[in-house]
Formats: sequence, structure tokens, C-alpha cells
Amino acid sequence: MTERVVTGALFRSGTPGVLWPAAPGRAGAELLAQLYQLEQTQYFPLPLLRTRQLQQFAQLAHHAAETSEFYAERFRALGLSPTASWTWERFRSLPLLTRRELLTRASQIHSQRPPPSHGAWHELQTSGSTGEVVAVRRTAVNQLSWLALAMRDHLWHQRDFRGSLAVIRANVPLQDDDTAPSARDAGWGPPVSLLHDSGPCYTRPLSTDVGVLATWLVDKNPDYLLTYPTALSGLLDRFQATGRQPSKLREVRTIGETLSPELRTRCQAVLGVPVVDGYSAQEVGAIALQCPQTGLYHVHAESLIVEVLNADGGDCAPGETGRVVVTDLHNFATPLIRYELRDYAEVGPAAGCSCGRGLPTLTRVLGRQRNMVVLPNGQRYWPLVGLHHYREVGPILQYQLIQHDLEQVELRLVTAEPLDAGAEARLIAIVQQALGHPFRIRLSYFEGELPRSAGGKFEEFVCRVAET
Repeated sequence: MTERVVTGALFRSGTPGVLWPAAPGRAGAELLAQLYQLEQTQYFPLPLLRTRQLQQFAQLAHHAAETSEFYAERFRALGLSPTASWTWERFRSLPLLTRRELLTRASQIHSQRPPPSHGAWHELQTSGSTGEVVAVRRTAVNQLSWLALAMRDHLWHQRDFRGSLAVIRANVPLQDDDTAPSARDAGWGPPVSLLHDSGPCYTRPLSTDVGVLATWLVDKNPDYLLTYPTALSGLLDRFQATGRQPSKLREVRTIGETLSPELRTRCQAVLGVPVVDGYSAQEVGAIALQCPQTGLYHVHAESLIVEVLNADGGDCAPGETGRVVVTDLHNFATPLIRYELRDYAEVGPAAGCSCGRGLPTLTRVLGRQRNMVVLPNGQRYWPLVGLHHYREVGPILQYQLIQHDLEQVELRLVTAEPLDAGAEARLIAIVQQALGHPFRIRLSYFEGELPRSAGGKFEEFVCRVAET
């Protein structure tokens, strides 16, 4: 069965004089080609998906062995020929790639000759949920895959592109004027803008005070909202406290953190709309998407091999929770083969999903979760911690910020070598600027790895200020 989505939105044509049926430009045509395949592959049975994954992995493994010093060494040490036929058991014999290896051996892991046909690569940095800043290179092929999977999200959930979208997330510009050319012409932005005209998109940075965000949302009254679970929780608090909330909202989309069942239920109760959650990581892009019929998370098996492993390294059974390990099948610039994200997830039911899709499922994602910083004046917001500048100061391997009270923040560090007084002063200034307040910053140094909670979790920012 193939879902049909009727939104009334025309496809955007890239050919002057041709309005309908549209003749898209190159980027739109490439995206449509991916979507055409995804419409079919989502219903492949698991054995066929596994076959296709291993066929694609064989291409990746051969390239990695030829162009990456790290993987050439790894295959050689294991006595594995990357050109031989790959089975699931053979694939599982490969050791995990750790975040520490990606941090300390990135130059050896990167491909020295990414295929020119994959387009230009760009480098991104991320700390994930661990506070370890890693750099990954991704190509135009990876970008196309991300666009297709993001469009799959829209199509599965039958969003009406004629509606308005509000976005609250890190590192976005302030944009809330629907008469401005950027809001009117770009609309929702890629991937939607490559295929359709759409309603306006309003954005606010996550560092904005929660009270200001709540008032802004009431004023803009969008049809759709995209934000982080922690930000959503703060907004719900404010909506309930003031008795004012947006009235047109059809759906909330959450990204970037663990979405608790309690928050999902609370959003439905307060705003009267469902929450659609997505699971992604900066290093590999979109990982899984919530099913519109059942709420299970479908793994994007066309892009990634996702394993959920128990303490012994074996596959978790349905209903069990384990470590998430991913292999990016299309990243030929920084091959990530059996890369341990340090997220945790619960494996979906053995019978699969009743929607009929053959994509593997997760029941819950137990990934990153950060708290909101609290200022002395009572303002609360999601903190940006300045991570992209830390390694400019010194060889910082891992960090964590603990807010102990309204005035003091502890910066915990693991470094490859000691920092001098000047480096410490520069680091403190970066943190204070990122947090938006001159907190007293106390530095604490640790050996090896920063401690985790009793439940094995790690948060790069932990607020210990009691809620009032």
C-alpha cells in the first residue's frame, strides 16, 4: 500500500512557462528520485533490506580500505578483505568505532580521496550527549539523503505546506516577519522549498527567554511547531501559567533530545495536539522517524545500519534496551562503520509494525537530555555552551557544565595536557558569553572520562538549581 498525500500544494517547477505538471530543477528532480525509491523500499521485508544494506556496505568498505588509513589498518589487523562478500556475521565481526577514536584519530579516519561524484564535503562538529567534540565530514550525497528522509517525515504525517511553521532551535536567525522576503519566498526551507511553495516560517533561537518565546508563539499562532523537548516543557509551563496559548496549532515536532511519554501526554492535554518525534544525530543525520499509525520509531534502513547492542555486544531482543550503534552507508568522506553513539534505545516488537512497513522499529529512544539554565532573575532557557570554540583554547577531550546554584557553574574538563592560566581565562570567558550571564565558573579536571549518572547517562549541561 502506498500512501497518497493531498495538500493542495502544487509542485514547484524549475522550467519557465511550465506550471503543471511541474518540471523541477535538478535539485528537485534528484529529491523526487530518492522519494520515489523510498516509497517502495519502506515496504521491503527485513531480509531484503538486509541484503541491500550489505550490498551498499560492500561499496563503503572497499572505499574505506583504499582511502582511509584507519580502516586500512583495521581490516588488515583483522585479516579481512574488504572486497570479499559481506555477510551479516562478517559485518558484526568488525569492532565498534568509539567517539574517543573519532576524536583523537579523525585525520586517519577521514577518507583521503572522497569520490568527486559525491560532491563537495563540509565539516561539522558535534558533542552528542557526551561532551566530546568530534568532527565529521559529509558530502552532497549525504545532504540529498537527509533531504529525502526529512521529506519522508512530512509525507508520512501529511503536513499541509500551505500552513505556517514556527521553529525554535539552536543557531537559527531571528525571523518572525511574514512580510520579509526570506520568510515569504523561502517558506519552510529545504526540502519543502525544492518541491513546493509553502506558508511562512518563523524562527527564534533557543537561547531566547521562555516567556518571550511563549508570547511570540501566541502572536504568530503557527500551524506547526518544531523544537526540543526541554523547550516544549518550558513553553507548556508558561502556557498553563498565563492561560494563553496558540490556537491554530495542529502538531508539535520534537528533535534533539529524549521525548518522555509524560511530555507527549502533557502536550496533548495542554495544547490538544500530538507530538511527532524524530531521532537523529549530527554525525549521521536522520536515524528514525515516528510511525504515523502506531507511534513506533521506524529506522531509516535505506541510509543506515542501526544496531541495538546489549552489554555483551549481542543484539538486544524486542523490548530490551541497549546501546545504539550506527553505520552510515553513504558517507564516503568520513566513513563511520559500527559507530557507537552512546545513545540508548529499546528494540521494537518482533512482529514489526502493524502499518505494514518493513523498516526495523524502536519503541523508545533514550538519548541525550539537557536541562535549562536558570538566571538569577528567574529567566530559564536552553543553554548554548560554546563547544565549537573549546578546542581553539586547548586540547580539550571532554567537558561538562554543572549549574550548582544561581551564581555558580562548574566546568568539568578532561584534557590531553594541562591548561595554563591564560587558556583557563579564555575558556571561562567563552562559557560566560555562551550562557549569556557572568556566572562564577569553577574549573575541575578529571582523568580518563567524566563520571556518568547512576543510570549510565551523561548530560553536557546539568542544572541542580531547585525548581520554584
